[in-house]
Amino acid sequence: MKHDKQQAKLDSIASLITNRAVDIELAKSCLNPVPGEGSASAELMMIGEAPGAKEDQLGRPFVGASGKFLDAMLDSIGLERQDVFITNIVKFRPPKNRDPRPVEIKACMHILHQEIDALRPKLIVLLGRHATNAFFPDLTISEAHGEPLVRAIKLGAKASIQQTFLPLYHPAAALYNGSMRKTLLGDFAKIPQILATINKAKL
Repeated sequence: MKHDKQQAKLDSIASLITNRAVDIELAKSCLNPVPGEGSASAELMMIGEAPGAKEDQLGRPFVGASGKFLDAMLDSIGLERQDVFITNIVKFRPPKNRDPRPVEIKACMHILHQEIDALRPKLIVLLGRHATNAFFPDLTISEAHGEPLVRAIKLGAKASIQQTFLPLYHPAAALYNGSMRKTLLGDFAKIPQILATINKAKL
């Protein structure tokens, strides 16, 4: 029953996204909006920055080269895409894959908060600088990657919740950099133990 309610909430949020119900130019100019996808009962949520060309074409998150590496990293810890929930801060592709602008991130944050509220994941993995700075504005990804962080976040008008985050480099950063790939795989390998620690603390 809980899973069904969560799925209904996520479906409603996805409908907002596909109907382009965000007042920014990107929502009008993109080919296909890109809602989050995955399990409505996932313990693990992954947040990137914005869709790229392949995502814009297919209307799905992380389906290009970065997505293939993300799938491989999930496989390295015994998970598949359908076991987690994958989304982006900005749901619409910026032109020519430029970085999302602060005003665009701000305009989309309320939808991301709705996704978090519907899912209530045990752990949120922040993929890259923009996703990390949306929640931790003063952190640099080079210093923060691979270390779990806990902070209170306010979801709409509701009381704050304590949420655990894990900042990581974006998979795109590792596509042409062998040392970065090794770093990302090493950080990813920490996820099962972090989840186990969170679950143990909540017993």
